[in-house]
Amino acid sequence: MRVLVTGSSGRIGSAVVQALLGRGHVVRGFDLRPTGRQDAGYDEVTGKLEDANAVALAVVEVEAVLHLGAFMSWVATDRAAMFRTNVEGTHVLADAASAAGVGRFVFASSGEVYPENSPQFQPITEDHPLTPTSAYGLTKLLGEQIIQFHQRSGTMQTVILRFSHTQDATELLDEDSLFSGPRFFLRPRIRQQEAFGNHAVVDILRHADPGHPAHVLACNQHGRPFRMHITETRDMVQGILLSMTHTAAAGQAFNLGATNPVDFADLLPQVAQYTGLPIVTVDLPGQGVFYHTANDKIRATLGYNPEWPMDRILKEAAKARTERLRA
Repeated sequence: MRVLVTGSSGRIGSAVVQALLGRGHVVRGFDLRPTGRQDAGYDEVTGKLEDANAVALAVVEVEAVLHLGAFMSWVATDRAAMFRTNVEGTHVLADAASAAGVGRFVFASSGEVYPENSPQFQPITEDHPLTPTSAYGLTKLLGEQIIQFHQRSGTMQTVILRFSHTQDATELLDEDSLFSGPRFFLRPRIRQQEAFGNHAVVDILRHADPGHPAHVLACNQHGRPFRMHITETRDMVQGILLSMTHTAAAGQAFNLGATNPVDFADLLPQVAQYTGLPIVTVDLPGQGVFYHTANDKIRATLGYNPEWPMDRILKEAAKARTERLRA
């Protein structure tokens, strides 16, 4: 099959490209920056999703589109660019794919369409009301509506995947990781919140700084530790490939992620055993992150079977951390 992967230089996109090539598919990447890949059976187009000319080149002779590319930000000044990429870009790509005769279009949405951080009920199923509270979640919901329009019009089969938070196992214990650094390490979290302009949070975190590197156990304003899903990239790839080929996926929306959420109160002591760093517990303003998103539908319908529970992720993360420190 000839497959177009948008976001081909990203964490998930690059892993999907590698998996597709390994299965003998012909793959075209599309992203703002080239991947540098020289694999047989691979070519790429660079450009913006909202650029109709670049997108028209990208969909030529394509049988399936895996639309993984997006602009993710929670900074107010990024909103205009985010809407151009995530909404207008999805519209341009879906129209071009339909006109080119693409048979299957898989759209990477997000749990923020529910939203996960303030659900009306848990576990969160695909029937949960779609009421995003972030601009990013709104752009993903609008993208879903564009995709559903094409499914209704009968021009191509579509699948919506509401992504869990995703990490490579090697990132989990890396202070410099974009997500795991601020999530689990105190000083990276301070730097992140400074960049966001959250001065009240910065003051709380700085007050908790023991004067040396430490982990941070984040709790909400009532002292409840955070809970969320963390899914290994390879499990996400499995679900994406199933959605590309499985006949029962057409016209459906699925939560894609780990089966069980991670309670930070349980995880941080395990993390600290590998790093030797102390844990600082911090109560932060607001309700905090505490959710459980169900993946029952994709498991039952497509045979999705996550293979990377947190204990396995931690073992690989510890190995990667040891290798970084030795380098």
